Amino acid sequence: MNCKVRGIRGATTVSDNTKEEIKDAVNELLEAIEIRNQLNPEDIVSATFTTTKDLDAIFPAAIARQRPHWDNVPLLDLQQMHVEGSLKRCIRVLIHFNTSKPQVEIYHSYLRDASHLRPDWHFMKLG
Repeated sequence: MNCKVRGIRGATTVSDNTKEEIKDAVNELLEAIEIRNQLNPEDIVSATFTTTKDLDAIFPAAIARQRPHWDNVPLLDLQQMHVEGSLKRCIRVLIHFNTSKPQVEIYHSYLRDASHLRPDWHFMKLG
C-alpha cells in the first residue's frame, strides 16, 4: 500500500464559552471524524485547532490530548482570523494523517451550526 499524508477538516460550534460546552463539542467532533474515517490516532501526523475570538475557556488541544491514544499526537491551538459577520463560537480542526485512502474518500465533519460552512462536504458523503 502506498501511504500519503492527507487532511481531514472539521468544525463545530458551541452555545456558550464554557469548558463543559467546548469539551462536549470537541469530543463529539473528533469522535465523528474518527468513526467516519476509521482513523487510528497512531496514523495522525498532527492536528491544528482554531477557535473564534469569543472562545477562550479551554484549549481544544487540551481536550484532544485526553482522548485515548492522542497523548503523543502533536497538537496546536490558534485563534481563527476574525471576519465581520462570520460564524460565532466556532471550533475548527485540520488533522494531517497517513493513509492509503484517496482524498475523495476522506469524510470531513461539519457539525451543529458549522454544517453551513461547507455544505458540499457535509452532505457529499452521508449516503
